[in-house]
Amino acid sequence: MRSLIFEEPEAGIPGYASSSLRYAWQSIRAPVIIPLLKLAVILCSIMSVMLFLERVGMAAVILIVKVLRKKKYTKYKLDAMKQNIERNKRYPMVLIQIPMYNEKEVYKLSIGAVCGLSWPADRLVVQVLDDSTNQVLRELVELECHKWMEKGVNVKYETRRNRNGYKAGALKEGLEKQYVEDCEFVAIFDADFQPDPDFLWKTIPYLLENQKLGLVQARWKFVNSEECMMTRLQEMSLDYHFSVEQEVGSSTYSFFGFNAGIWRIQAIKDAGGWKDRTTVEDMDLAVRASLKGWEFVFVGDVTVKNELPSTFKAYRFQQHRWSCGPANLLKKMTKEILFCQRVSLLKRLHLIYAFFFVRKIIAHWVTFFFYCIVIPACVVVPEVSLKKQIAVYIPATITILNAVSTPRSMHLVVLWILFENVMSLHRTKAAIIGLLEANRVNEWVVTEKLGNTMKQRNNAKPSTSKTPWFRITERIHLLEIIVGIYMLHCAIYDLLFGRDHFFIYLLLQAGAFFTMGFGLVGTIVPN
Repeated sequence: MRSLIFEEPEAGIPGYASSSLRYAWQSIRAPVIIPLLKLAVILCSIMSVMLFLERVGMAAVILIVKVLRKKKYTKYKLDAMKQNIERNKRYPMVLIQIPMYNEKEVYKLSIGAVCGLSWPADRLVVQVLDDSTNQVLRELVELECHKWMEKGVNVKYETRRNRNGYKAGALKEGLEKQYVEDCEFVAIFDADFQPDPDFLWKTIPYLLENQKLGLVQARWKFVNSEECMMTRLQEMSLDYHFSVEQEVGSSTYSFFGFNAGIWRIQAIKDAGGWKDRTTVEDMDLAVRASLKGWEFVFVGDVTVKNELPSTFKAYRFQQHRWSCGPANLLKKMTKEILFCQRVSLLKRLHLIYAFFFVRKIIAHWVTFFFYCIVIPACVVVPEVSLKKQIAVYIPATITILNAVSTPRSMHLVVLWILFENVMSLHRTKAAIIGLLEANRVNEWVVTEKLGNTMKQRNNAKPSTSKTPWFRITERIHLLEIIVGIYMLHCAIYDLLFGRDHFFIYLLLQAGAFFTMGFGLVGTIVPN
């Protein structure tokens, strides 16, 4: 290997293949590769520092909140409002929307949980928005709705002839129904969501006490985090999102993206309603409502059960949507945010710089380009120096700040790093697609939910049928394998000629790329 590309070339024009390759490498190494790599190190170092400062800043806010024991929602007199509602018998009219699309495995769970909510039956409307293309499944969902109607629950089963606007279109058309005019609040639950029976009692009082409040946000509670290693690692990332990012947004700027909660319908109307211009319609609505002056509060004590994608295919599609959408939304809303006079300049800068640019773009780019491309390249090109403060200490600090959000999974932190680095490949690609508005910018693939499928599979007898070859080839992902080969090459070079022991990280990371490249993560669902 060393004689192939790393030794000085002999004088003259080479006459055989290895010498040609060696000559080409030496020809571009000094004038092209080294300057470009130095520039890449500088840019990645700047991005690393930006991300580091953002994470440390959020950690400082969380520390202050915990020391003072004053989360934003604790200032509300929740019990007094509950007593006032019950004493005066003034229950606001509440709409519950459940958008779904071919949700065979989970539709009963969500409809059952919502219909079991504790609230006067005559003040509650449950709207099932079924965009399913499977006619048999539509009939099953409608039958489930009729079952709850017979029990006295006001369930409205709504279908459309097309899927215009996807989820955003269904929610928008649902709010336009005549019977919704009397509703003051709307709670929105995806097809795999299962709110607790007292969810409305734990959220609506906030909206009644503060008329400026447009959204009360709950946090997710994962029903299948123990299903496989991939779901455990997802839990670590999402726990940080809720316990840190959303708590900081609630405590400082009264803003965060919408995930699961209850809206004041007037806030949705003021924001211009649901829009289908990106794949993150919930974030789009939250940004526009915030720019209209509506406040949000995150109530971390209120949880909504939901399901993590447990197949690698479903997770990749979800992460593409979650990474492409925000980048595309930033491109479309930057001007609108900058020139909005309704909110303070500080909040506008927070939206553009911290919420969008650092968290939704820089975080992905620095993870992939720096840790998976630039650092390995610096091993092969030792003329480019790499400071340990940037390459080791900063990412270690960021990792620790993230991992403390899920104490029970601290022992998995190394696996989490390797997993996140591999996924940064797809998130980076998706963010670039969103910024450039390339072909897959509006690709909408509903995240596959398995419900009780895996439990039934585990209880069933093992199948003796062979896996078809076409299903094996579906699990092979060339991009991961190519990056894995690149990192393995750099690891071997560092093992043979390096002095900094980077080969340990590079070998582990190459193994992670190969593992995920051959689809050896997550669960495998039988036909």
